[in-house]
Amino acid sequence: MNISSVILYVDPARLDEACVLLGAMPGVEIHARSEAGKVVVTLEEDDTRAAADRYVALHGIPGVASVAMVYQYSDDETESDTEEVES
Repeated sequence: MNISSVILYVDPARLDEACVLLGAMPGVEIHARSEAGKVVVTLEEDDTRAAADRYVALHGIPGVASVAMVYQYSDDETESDTEEVES
């Protein structure tokens, strides 16, 4: 699992359009936005590769001027890694 928080700066004239596209992206959740064009989102993906692809896709949204990752968490543990072993 990979969870990232990201701040996007969007042209205020295209803010509504960008937010519609962001909301339609799988694994993306909008948490806050300002009329000045700042948008705070989280990305949740199954693996690091998918998260990197999603991060790149954010740059392609019309009106997005910049994308800044603020926090990233990755957990590659599988259920079998956490099973208790009886002795």
